[in-house]
Order: sequence, then structure tokens, then C-alpha cells
Amino acid sequence: MSALSAAPFMKPPHQVRSPRGRRHTLPASEFRSLSPEDAISVFEIEREAFISVSGECPLHLDKVRHFLTLCPELSLGWFEEGRLVAFIIGSLWDQERLTMDALTLHKPHGTTVHIHVLAVHRTFRQQGKGSILMWRYLQYLRCLPYVRRAILMCEDFLVPFYQKSGFKMLGPSEITVGPLCFNEMFYLVRGHAFMRRNSGC
Repeated sequence: MSALSAAPFMKPPHQVRSPRGRRHTLPASEFRSLSPEDAISVFEIEREAFISVSGECPLHLDKVRHFLTLCPELSLGWFEEGRLVAFIIGSLWDQERLTMDALTLHKPHGTTVHIHVLAVHRTFRQQGKGSILMWRYLQYLRCLPYVRRAILMCEDFLVPFYQKSGFKMLGPSEITVGPLCFNEMFYLVRGHAFMRRNSGC
């Protein structure tokens, strides 16, 4: 099940007419689940976004392919005229807090979505795309009956961004990467019955 098919709030592609009069699909703005074929584009955006700030990537290329193979339905990409401009990658987790295993494992019977990474292409930053993409992703998670909550870890300077999206603090994470320390934050997905009934899920 793709994010596009499961989320009625995602706009359908626009139909445009080619110079010869034939119709073809050219989505001006499209949201869909990612696949292993998108891994290189994903990693290029991620590497530029994170290396320049923290010196570390949340997911290296092999892990990007790993999660997009195991659980592509927990990813979401934003494409502008066929070009990837922003993305989220998640996997399932089965504990209340994150451990080092959460960085590499997908727990198929878990009820928590671990959001590994959200990144926006450098030419599309400062346009609110990260907030919009997160909103759409959380709306999509509400359509998945097995998901109870979402969890992520972030550095201090990103806490206000995620709070604006509805995430709440869990406290310091036990996970460290080199000199970097993180906060864990969560978003309660379960309990949005009214929104599910009115979202077309």
C-alpha cells in the first residue's frame, strides 16, 4: 500500500496536454512512498543537509536502501515535476524508548514508527516544506491501524520545529553518535478516531 493510495489528502497529478495533443501525466507536486530506486537521490539530499550541520548522516546509503526495501510504506517523498525535493524515512519499533538497535532494525510487529530522518533539498529550504511534509506524513500514519505513535530523536536546535508539528519531549536519548547527543520526542497517533472517520482512511 503506497502513501499516495492510502492518503486521500494527497493531490492527484495534473493532466497536461503535450504539443502534439496527446495527454500524459506530469505531476507538478506529488507525494508518494519511496522505493530502493530512490535511494541515491535520498542519500544525496541527506548527506548535504546533515554533513554541513552535524558532520553525521542519520542513514548511510546502505541503510537507506535497507529501510526502503523492508518498509517503503513508512517513507514519504515530495516530488516537484519528478524531482525529489524532500523526504521522510521511518521504520517500526517495539519499545517505548529508542536504543542503538533502532538505528538499524525494522520490527514488523511494532506499533511505534521510528522517524529516522526528514530532509529537504537545499534549494527548497526556508519554504515551509519540512513542516508540510511532516504534517502529511502524520496524517498518513493515522490511516495505518497498527500505528500507535511516532518517535524520533533530534538535537536541541530542532526541538522547537518538531514541537510545532505536535511532538512532545520524552527526555534525553541514550543514543549518542560521536560527540552528538539527542532528545527523544514522540507524537501520539492512536486516539485520533474522529480524524480517521473524517479522513477517508
